[in-house]
Amino acid sequence: MSPTSPGAAPRRLTRQDFRTLALAALGGALEFYDFIIFVFFAAVIGKLFFPADMPEWLRLIQTFGIFAAGYLVRPVGGILLAHFGDLFGRKRVFAFSILLMSLSTLGMSVMPTYATIGVLAPILLIVMRILQGAAIGGEVPGAWTFVAEHVPLRRVGFACGFLTSGLSLGILLGSSIATVINTVFTPETIEAGAWRIPFLLGGVFGLVSVWMRRWLQETPVFTEMKESRVLAPELPLKAVLRDHTRGVIVSMLLTWVLSAAIVVTTLMTATLLQKLYGYTAQQSLAATSFGTLFLIVSTPAAGALIDRIGSGRFFVIGGVLFGAATWAFYSYAGTSLALMFALYAVMGLAVGFVGAVPYVMVRAFPAHVRFSGLSFSYNVAYAIFGGLTPIAVTSMLAVNPMAHAYYLLFIAALAIALGIYLSLRGSAVEASAGIEELTLRVAGS
Repeated sequence: MSPTSPGAAPRRLTRQDFRTLALAALGGALEFYDFIIFVFFAAVIGKLFFPADMPEWLRLIQTFGIFAAGYLVRPVGGILLAHFGDLFGRKRVFAFSILLMSLSTLGMSVMPTYATIGVLAPILLIVMRILQGAAIGGEVPGAWTFVAEHVPLRRVGFACGFLTSGLSLGILLGSSIATVINTVFTPETIEAGAWRIPFLLGGVFGLVSVWMRRWLQETPVFTEMKESRVLAPELPLKAVLRDHTRGVIVSMLLTWVLSAAIVVTTLMTATLLQKLYGYTAQQSLAATSFGTLFLIVSTPAAGALIDRIGSGRFFVIGGVLFGAATWAFYSYAGTSLALMFALYAVMGLAVGFVGAVPYVMVRAFPAHVRFSGLSFSYNVAYAIFGGLTPIAVTSMLAVNPMAHAYYLLFIAALAIALGIYLSLRGSAVEASAGIEELTLRVAGS
């Protein structure tokens, strides 16, 4: 029996596999860093790129509006890049997305301010932000597709979880660099030009990652499709929407779980700890970084586990643990600083179950439309749910001080419901992926 035949023991990941995963995760971390560093310096950017006599509230709204533009353009950029990724190759688009992110981030680091060029300053800023949004829209689904088509079927979960860990590392790196800049420099020095340093670093590191990605090889799955001339004969997205509606719906709901979990527990909690639980900004940011460390560790572990037990059981168990951990954290976080840190570690581990989400998503679409299907589902859902979650949670807090915890209980219930559905109907959603997908197709041809 061939080692890649159905029923055979899956081969172990080779040194080349780990090299591919490491390069993909590193690039993803740096690209996510470039995308989110903007928010840490939004106040300074608002002062420099808008008129000095503009009311502070209006300046902040416009600044965060520019930040939001990056999210709004993600579906368009992701769908467009995925279209070319399904027709011309994963590697080319994978490399182009990080190049686009690097150049736009470098552009931000050298842009003249409002005092120098007037109204052109915010216009250039929003152009750079739009380019960043387009890049990140292609990076995440492209990276998941790329690594999933490089590894054996029973290692797809681990590969996707490992890559998701890299994306989480990018968030941690962004907050850490922002903390260092604000510690080393005075507010006046930051406003005078030190704010450009993290953007410059991100752009340079991104270009280094572009150079490193030249060592990556096109996925064996795409290479075989190209040689066999079985690429999508029509617009890939058209085929996705016509033939794979079930996969789109499941993937969008899983993206809701992923985006809500990350946005609330990682991006919003530092503010919640200050406003609702009375902690200082320094304590809150330190706790968020601490919890993110456990998230980084648990995402590849979640991927390895779903490889073993399957998606149905995994999301039922993961949803229960996620609901219990988040409820415990938000119920007892105000008790003491030590207990808050301990509970954040547990919550970080539980939130890591979202690292297994792409395992289902890459298997929900066949190879010839995989990039487009995954990109459409992920980016559209993230734009909707990722964008609305902060607004919804903040609005509900005015009614109930535990609204954020209740919202996450709902997300946990949604994850459990998806787990039950996948247990019953998973065969109708999840198909083969990875090297076995290639092997089975060649064997059947």
